Amino acid sequence: MNNLVLTAIAVPVFGSFLVLAAQKYRHILALMLVAVSFCAALFLLGPSLGQYTALDLKFMNLLNLEFAVDGLAVFMALCSSGIGALIIYYSFGYMKHYQHLTEYYFFIVLFIGSMLGLVFSANLLLMYFFWEITTICSWRLIGFYRKKQHLTNANKALYITFFGSVLMLIGIEMVYHQFGTLNLAQLRGVDIGNLPLLLLLIGMLAKSAQLPFQVWLSAASVAPSPVTALLHAAVLVKIGVYAFARIFCWTFYVPGQWSNIVPVIAIITALVSAACALRENDIKRILAYSTVSQIAYIFIGLSINTVIGIVGGLLYILVHGVGKAGLFLCAGVVEHETGEKDIRKLGGMAKTMPFTSLAFLLCALSIMGMPPFGGFWAKLLIILGLIESGKYIIAGLAILTAIITILYLLKFFNKVFMGKTTHPEIKEKSFEMTATVMVFAIAGLLIGIFVSIPLDFLQTIAKQMAGG
Repeated sequence: MNNLVLTAIAVPVFGSFLVLAAQKYRHILALMLVAVSFCAALFLLGPSLGQYTALDLKFMNLLNLEFAVDGLAVFMALCSSGIGALIIYYSFGYMKHYQHLTEYYFFIVLFIGSMLGLVFSANLLLMYFFWEITTICSWRLIGFYRKKQHLTNANKALYITFFGSVLMLIGIEMVYHQFGTLNLAQLRGVDIGNLPLLLLLIGMLAKSAQLPFQVWLSAASVAPSPVTALLHAAVLVKIGVYAFARIFCWTFYVPGQWSNIVPVIAIITALVSAACALRENDIKRILAYSTVSQIAYIFIGLSINTVIGIVGGLLYILVHGVGKAGLFLCAGVVEHETGEKDIRKLGGMAKTMPFTSLAFLLCALSIMGMPPFGGFWAKLLIILGLIESGKYIIAGLAILTAIITILYLLKFFNKVFMGKTTHPEIKEKSFEMTATVMVFAIAGLLIGIFVSIPLDFLQTIAKQMAGG
């Protein structure tokens, strides 16, 4: 188990520096490094079904670092590395004509490796270390095109997320001052008080672009489509919900009032961002607002802190990761071939891009929560969890948010893929891009049809998080 965790983390983190020297084969090396991490996490699937297992890993005989394996860590590792590997493969077609590709693949691999380091961390300070590496990676990737507006938006993302992480660091220091340890297992069940909890929560909300920190994520849509897919589906905004699950649901005792405050913040975020998506016309900003709204669903499910709510929230991490990656990459195909982002200037793309249009529709149906797709089961469990907890108003607003989600995604599909063809000369030229979006589309459907398979695993995780 030690070797597998070390492989999952060290191969992409240290291997990313080999990408700098790979030149011609940098894209293939990047894919191989992340694929190795995915395979290592896959082999940890069996051991993770047991209890939380602390590991003492030594790097280069110099550092003893605290990591741990349990179902939650392995689940997040598989989601991030699996989706990340597919996004890298998509990049083979999308990014091949751009400059600075060595830098691009370096930061992509380091980004994913840092996520793996974070999810296996068994120490708050170690989590924070990897947390900040992802901040730097996302900053560089958002500003990849190096135009003035892109750099401004990248800086906005950096400032907002770093502001949250500084407050989080203060909260971590307060925990250490109070208890003399940052080891998660040793802190399990302790009451750290309202102020440290608030500081930690602000860091999570800022990272996952929840109100009032949501503005940076829509601004980040200036990045290349593979980057936006990675930010929204595999790594960055998922870090906040993972930290919430690990710290608030698994580690600390959380006073009852917080189980009311967090769902209120999340449902307001979900409604406001869904309304923004309905009014927006930029293809990537629509999906960015959608991400803010859907991540709020995950926060709602986890914050209920019941088995049904946690299972729903975790299932939606997987479903949203697959579905939103597919949506962003489909939007990337359209933008890449047409050079257009405004849905009002697009139309009829289903005739010239049949596979992309089908993939978008299938991914959209999952995010909408239509049966039998995975999104239906995840949203159903979250809403049932709210009802079970007596939060009827929030449950009603969650259903309203789901209806608005249907409206803006149908609007997107109708404007871009239906009607009169605006770009009859455009074709699906890249096998890598087309194949990737179809994989995500089919995966979203299969998750829903065979939902009992992930549910069994996620129920085990939820019981571990509940202490048995």
